Amino acid sequence: MTTKERIVDEALSLFSVNGYKGTSVKRIADAVGIKDSSLYKHFKSKQEILDTIVDTMRQHIEDISCEFGLPADDNIEEAAAVYAAFDEKMLVELSNKIFLFYLNDSFVSRFWRMGTIEQFQNPEVYGVFKKLFLEDSIAYQTTLFAELSRQDIFIQADPQVMAVYFYTPIFFLLNKYASDVEHEEEALEILDKQVREFYRIYRRKGV
Repeated sequence: MTTKERIVDEALSLFSVNGYKGTSVKRIADAVGIKDSSLYKHFKSKQEILDTIVDTMRQHIEDISCEFGLPADDNIEEAAAVYAAFDEKMLVELSNKIFLFYLNDSFVSRFWRMGTIEQFQNPEVYGVFKKLFLEDSIAYQTTLFAELSRQDIFIQADPQVMAVYFYTPIFFLLNKYASDVEHEEEALEILDKQVREFYRIYRRKGV
């Protein structure tokens, strides 16, 4: 890990415990084991460190999507074709993989805790978290479900309602079990029921 990567990693750890405002540049430098002046050789400000954390988080999500074989967000017809081929078991398995990634990945879990803290301390920082994990997710799923309905894979229904119905329990479970990963099997059981029920309600029978 390079010095720049260590700065980002240590900063995220501190932000996830003390919050953005509660973490000084000096404290980040101390955690890395360098002087303040050395840190400024890599980043101009604490804000730039945060911006890099956000960019890294976005890249992390893209990388895991590729690893799981998920289609790119910019081609919704291709994405719909991929998901149309999923049966109930495949959808449950994929949902479990993605859920466990968000629950257990060190970078994601620290980013999640940071976002939770900033909800009450720093609306600007929380806004970044909200966009990544709420607004963007719902927007993408709304578009995806609309396309699946258009192709008669899903029944005709409000795609935004479908997106909220699918994603809200997942978001809830991530919040509930974020600090209780020992009970992840319990979380997966609930998730399994949720995904199967979603599939039963919205997947057009016989397709």
